[in-house]
Amino acid sequence: MRNRTLAPIVAMLWLFTLPMAAKAATERMTPDSLRAVLSQAHGQGRPELSDKNFANLTLSGVDFLGANLSASVFNGAKLDHARFDKANLTVSFFEGADMTGASFHDAMMFSVQVAGGTLRDADLSGARLIGDLSRTDLTHAKLTHMNAAADMKNQSMGLMHTSLVKAKAAGADFSNSDFSRSEFSFADLTGAKLINTKLVRTDFSGALLVDADLSGADLTDSQLIDADLSHANLTNANFSGANLRGVRGLETAITRGAIGLL
Repeated sequence: MRNRTLAPIVAMLWLFTLPMAAKAATERMTPDSLRAVLSQAHGQGRPELSDKNFANLTLSGVDFLGANLSASVFNGAKLDHARFDKANLTVSFFEGADMTGASFHDAMMFSVQVAGGTLRDADLSGARLIGDLSRTDLTHAKLTHMNAAADMKNQSMGLMHTSLVKAKAAGADFSNSDFSRSEFSFADLTGAKLINTKLVRTDFSGALLVDADLSGADLTDSQLIDADLSHANLTNANFSGANLRGVRGLETAITRGAIGLL
């Protein structure tokens, strides 16, 4: 019971301290100092790199497998094809960072800040994600089998959820994930896959879902105001309680077995 009481307080403290944390990472790292830490940790367990400042560094292809990178700052860094599999990235910052082709398989990405970053062709499959990915480039990224749903335990202090507002996610794969209560408003999801994805109370207002595959998706109570569903595959999707005001393209979509469209 005590942990349940503290959880909302911790969430609020994070919200207030995020801007300060981005500026106050205690140790400025260099590529050489990073390599020394990773070399020393090799074969000895989880590399300890929390609260470090990697901003604007070129770290292409660096292997952070299993590292503790909580509260670290990567703003503006070049991280293409870097490996963050199983890493702890809680309350970390990647604003404007280039993570093209990077791997975050099974990473902990709770309360991350990635606004304006690049995750083209990145693999986030299996990750736990809550954070700000607004204006992020997720073109052809893999986001399958993820838990990116809002943290309902903390809603009394403000719902902690995932934002992909105005994200570029054409051709991205969100299949078999949970993005309930996330924001995709005005996102470009052209040709994206959301097969069997849980999207309960998710906001797609103004989003482009042209040629997207939402077969089997659960969009119960979702918002699709002015969304474009032209040529989308909506086979067996559940739109019960969804707000479809101003939706475009339904006449060209595949709607066989879909619930709640009429």
